[in-house]
Amino acid sequence: MRLAAVLWAVLLFSAALAGCGGDRPPAGGSPAPEGGPPLEKLTIHAGREEVRVRVEIADEPAEQQRGLMYRTALGEDRGMLFVFDRERRLSFWMRNTLIPLSIAYIDSEGRIVDIQDMKPLDDDPPHYVSAEPAMYALEVNRGFFEERGVEVGDTVELP
Repeated sequence: MRLAAVLWAVLLFSAALAGCGGDRPPAGGSPAPEGGPPLEKLTIHAGREEVRVRVEIADEPAEQQRGLMYRTALGEDRGMLFVFDRERRLSFWMRNTLIPLSIAYIDSEGRIVDIQDMKPLDDDPPHYVSAEPAMYALEVNRGFFEERGVEVGDTVELP
């Protein structure tokens, strides 16, 4: 009898814990694909237009190294923002990345200093190196920037 009561209490406690996480994202974000971290809002000021992107943040070395590898799709108006500790020439490659991407390099002031298109599975040097020092890199579906009129010199409101 006592064992049954203990098991019942453990079951209720486990159910209560499972319900605590819920499906609600933390304030300021929405769920990322595959249950990852929340998506953050990023706004690009492209001339007179505002272009909004919901991004996953890659600010840890392991996240930055993995990036968008092995994914088969990236949602419309979605991307990944790579955040580095200081400005420097950044270099990206497309090893194990199946999606054609465009990348915008952004300096510490939030100005886009370079935009490049990248080919899937391209890991041959030279890699995609920023034309100027940058502190951030924004990867989106290839053609995203061109289709929305985003150009070098535009500014970005970072999350």
